[in-house]
Amino acid sequence: MDRRRSPGVRTATPARSPADRPQQITSPEQRPERPGRTMVTTDHRVIRSWAERRGARPATMPGSVLDGVLGVLRFDFPGYGGAVLQRVGWEEWFATFDARRLNFLFQEQRPDGSTSNFNRLEHPAPGLR
Repeated sequence: MDRRRSPGVRTATPARSPADRPQQITSPEQRPERPGRTMVTTDHRVIRSWAERRGARPATMPGSVLDGVLGVLRFDFPGYGGAVLQRVGWEEWFATFDARRLNFLFQEQRPDGSTSNFNRLEHPAPGLR
């Protein structure tokens, strides 16, 4: 059974206390409650906007593509070792993201207010359908 805390965010059962849960973001217009706040989304517009504001491009790890299906999903940030990543198109990246039912955890800013590149792809607990 698919249990959701809000539309779009994939979860099995709440594993964190409410204070520890990432802030759920469902549109590019939403903002973090405070600098350094970790947020979570599955919204393609939010993810793409976040990446593009940082100059990041969708990518995968070379050698992780199997039978035409992307393996490890990453973002290629300018100046951060992107030479080892293989850039892919947004459509292919999001198709893999959705097929794996992933959540995108991210920050807009660090606690000091500077821009954060923190991001992580997370799969909800096993057994989620």
